[in-house]
Amino acid sequence: MKTDTIAAIATAMSPSGIGIVRISGPESLEVIDKIYVSRKKDKKLSQCKTHTIHYGYIYDGEEMVDEVMVLIMKGPNSYTREDTIEIDCHGGVYVMKKILETVLKYGARPAEPGEFTKRAFLNGRIDLSQAESVIDVINSKNKYALSSSLSQLKGSIKDDIVKIREKLIHEIAFIESALDDPEHYSLDDYPEQLKTIVDGVLDNINRLLGSVDNGRILKEGVSTVIVGKPNAGKSSLLNTLVGEDRAIVTDVAGTTRDVLEEQINLDGITLNIIDTAGIRETDDVVEKIGVDKAKKYLQKADLVIYVIDSSTKLDDNDFEIIEDLKDQRAIILLNKSDLETETTVDVVKKYIDKPIISISAKHKEGITEIEDTIKDMFFKGDISFNDEIFITNARHKNALADSKESLELVLRSIADGMPEDFFSIDLMNAYESLGNIIGESVEDDLVNEIFSKFCMGK
Repeated sequence: MKTDTIAAIATAMSPSGIGIVRISGPESLEVIDKIYVSRKKDKKLSQCKTHTIHYGYIYDGEEMVDEVMVLIMKGPNSYTREDTIEIDCHGGVYVMKKILETVLKYGARPAEPGEFTKRAFLNGRIDLSQAESVIDVINSKNKYALSSSLSQLKGSIKDDIVKIREKLIHEIAFIESALDDPEHYSLDDYPEQLKTIVDGVLDNINRLLGSVDNGRILKEGVSTVIVGKPNAGKSSLLNTLVGEDRAIVTDVAGTTRDVLEEQINLDGITLNIIDTAGIRETDDVVEKIGVDKAKKYLQKADLVIYVIDSSTKLDDNDFEIIEDLKDQRAIILLNKSDLETETTVDVVKKYIDKPIISISAKHKEGITEIEDTIKDMFFKGDISFNDEIFITNARHKNALADSKESLELVLRSIADGMPEDFFSIDLMNAYESLGNIIGESVEDDLVNEIFSKFCMGK
């Protein structure tokens, strides 16, 4: 690892009330002493106590650059565990660049993307799963994604993985000791004991893997497709959910010819909504392309919202859609509840067992019930992060799957009566796979790839 001093602008490069230039490394205090002048011109910041804030000016030689507040954080009690300086300056783009140029001129170098967090990881302040959660906090799209990322930042995944690895390494050590010193360590009945332990570990790993789908939804949002016959009110529903007229709404059936995509935050859940062309038999070439697209999106969606015009009777087009929804996670909305009803909840229940809600997209009635139903479908109501962990990272998922495969090989070896050294090989593979999650055994190239995706200054 490089041990020089790095610097970067840590706030957005746009005019704002305040900007922050961050410095970290062994020469941070030396650099700030060269460019900072206190108001009374009597302080060298290197001589001041850690975790103190100082008011003064940044100078490039004889030229004053800006009036600033400077925060001192001496290592190891800092984000990177190195001496760290943060310069709070005025938030103009030019002045931030000028201060950074001055810092670089007097001894620092430009930080690479994510290099501050990378140093925090390499210096042992956080593990790799916590480091990855930093960027997830920054990119969070809703309150649940933020809560999940903050839970991981506090070490929820790390704690679980460390406990599992401790169990595995204990068994590996016992097997190795017994093979080396059979007089003092007996392996009688050990396979049965090991099976119980491995079964328990697999339960934990399966629990984590079982959270992957909801974890992806928390992080990326629910892929949601609105389907229905033409003129059922799909575009009106989209406009109601979005809160503005994004889709063209007319009384002419078949107005929507192509898909329209929107992202909304529905009571803390991100919905990536696709409004599709009305599904019906048609000879119109352009409309048929839209209908075929609608059917393809329906098959891939996390959630299908099927809108029925309750003022009309079900027909063959409806029955075709209903058949396609049998194996999908779906909500059925009986729209136009403000009009005389031809299709009721009881009628639809005869053909499909899905949540059914009467709404009026035009008058914005039933929206709260839609929100509650989606939360129940995906998260069983309110989400608590006190004791529940969601796997939101594909790398973590793959490592868990690899460890599961290795542990299942252990169980197979036990069932086949294989020698104990076969157990330790697969136990060690599982141990190392889990270590990849927290950064105990990862390649430098992977570490560099992970942190290259971070924003500058973080």
